[in-house]
Amino acid sequence: MAEITVTFPDGKTKQYPAGVRVRDILSEINGRISREAIAAKYDERWLDLSAPLTSDGKLVFITADSAEGMNIFWHSSAHVMAHAIKSLFPQAKFAFGPPVEDGFYYDVDIARPLTPEDLQAIEKKMAEIVKADLPFVREDLDKAEALKLFKSLGETYKLEQIERLNEPPSIYREGDFVDLCRGPHLPSTGAVKYFKLLSVAGAYWLGDEKNPMLQRVYGVAFSKKAQLDEYLLRLEEAKKRDHRRLGKELDLYSINEEIGAGLILWHPKGAFIRYKIEEFWKQEHLKAGYEFVNTPHIARANLWSTSGHLDFFHENMFSPMVVDEVEYLIKPMNCPFHLQIYKNSMRSYRDLPLRWAELGTVYRYERSGVLHGLLRVRGFTQDDAHLICRPDQLDAEISRVLDFCLYMLRSFGFESYDVYLSTRPANAVGTVENWQIATEALKNALERAQVEYQVDPGEGVFYGPKIDIKIRDRLGRTWQCSTIQVDFNEPERFDITYIGQDGNRHRPIMLHRALLGSLERFFGVLIEHYAGAFPLWLAPVQAIVLPITEKQAEYGRTVFETLHQQGLRVQLDDRSEKVGYKIREAETQKIPYMLVLGQKEVDTNTVSLRKHKEGDCGVHSVQSVVDEIKEKERTKG
Repeated sequence: MAEITVTFPDGKTKQYPAGVRVRDILSEINGRISREAIAAKYDERWLDLSAPLTSDGKLVFITADSAEGMNIFWHSSAHVMAHAIKSLFPQAKFAFGPPVEDGFYYDVDIARPLTPEDLQAIEKKMAEIVKADLPFVREDLDKAEALKLFKSLGETYKLEQIERLNEPPSIYREGDFVDLCRGPHLPSTGAVKYFKLLSVAGAYWLGDEKNPMLQRVYGVAFSKKAQLDEYLLRLEEAKKRDHRRLGKELDLYSINEEIGAGLILWHPKGAFIRYKIEEFWKQEHLKAGYEFVNTPHIARANLWSTSGHLDFFHENMFSPMVVDEVEYLIKPMNCPFHLQIYKNSMRSYRDLPLRWAELGTVYRYERSGVLHGLLRVRGFTQDDAHLICRPDQLDAEISRVLDFCLYMLRSFGFESYDVYLSTRPANAVGTVENWQIATEALKNALERAQVEYQVDPGEGVFYGPKIDIKIRDRLGRTWQCSTIQVDFNEPERFDITYIGQDGNRHRPIMLHRALLGSLERFFGVLIEHYAGAFPLWLAPVQAIVLPITEKQAEYGRTVFETLHQQGLRVQLDDRSEKVGYKIREAETQKIPYMLVLGQKEVDTNTVSLRKHKEGDCGVHSVQSVVDEIKEKERTKG
């Protein structure tokens, strides 16, 4: 019998008969892995534990507590949910059911909207399927067999998926349920012990508004009850922090359907916070050696043809408008404008690097199904910058940008990040050599800064590799904001050059970078990170003066004027309401400092200080409160 050599993570090897199953090898191992492994990776292939091994390779077992393991766990849970839905709604048709960052979903075509009672019934049926402990059984088919099977099942969305596959299809069975899937999966349904269906939302098939609207059922599952309980607690906390709810309660912004979905109206308080963000952004960019530019909102279509956006990004661009028989497009990006500024003059090697920054408002056609408050919009302002440098300056400029990015994020209270180095995708343009140079430069910058990162294979943009920084908020959730991208492509498309020391023309390299991302998205993340209780330097109202009765109203106006004259953002609430009511209202508005004034405070020229969520902080002089607020603002406390 033929033998194969299996290499383990510790470098040890062992011979096995060809066709040995992964679970048989697992049974030889003692310890946590043997108890908790749910799947395996053999070289670059993901495998079920039941899969046979027929060639030499390196074997790694996957447990549910790893990122890859949770994806497999949630993907299998999505199948269990689909099985339950099919049992209760036999006419249901299924589209996609992937794992996502925090659980799973399945898009389902059902004749009527699902209700909360339906979700309870689906959960009950899922519990029966889990109790039955049905094995996940894989079958490999050819395309004709798969088409015949899913046609007999009436699964029209699966037929479309099969037609688009570039590889032989595979299916998984669990009891009488069958689904099209690449896998791998858990050994059996019994592993999905603790789960919860969370919500139902609308989703167009393939994300296209012209296609049928499906119902997207979201859920989450874990192998341990404590994990589910912890997740549901975090979910409740996340609901309290939802920027859409807080945006309305704190009167920060709104979205008006008369104006259009995905377009933000900034109210005075929200606009003030935006002003503070922009003010700090501009000050720090000037310190960092940037210059500011401003560019139009529209441009002729041929500009976007030159840049490549019409080839690679047209689905996210709004339809053209015609002016004087010439097509114009509203801008989705700022970079082509910056390159035209560069081309306006002859540049020397001495002029480089150029660092041009713009808070540029751009517009992208996002499908209505993906719009989400401030986090996914159609019109947004990017904290955009483009750096144009010589090849010998590339390493230093990337390091400089990375340091600047981390400094800016820390200034807003973000200290924890997930960092990814995204490499060459399938639709890449440009030479392999340039991609290697750019990727190495990004990698070197991360390592010099001692930043931990993961490689994200094939996830670079079409014109170059990138660093993506996902910030973690106070609930541990990740948000994509910052990016640093190397671009050899657009300098070539726009034929930009500089005169080198040798007197010849040379091609510069361009860096695209956004530190905060879009101001709209970043503001939404800030709201949720701070639960609306912004740090003092960002708070639209830093203090409120609260006279207890009309007798203290005059002194209240004096205290108000003192704070106002010293540059603090202060309000006076001299309404004839009970002071307890006024304090509760100030707490609801998350105002950091409350200055309560009774007769004792009037007589001693002091204030009784309360702080948001801290309560009574004792009696203080007016000037000591002013000094404390100013110091906190100076240090961004």
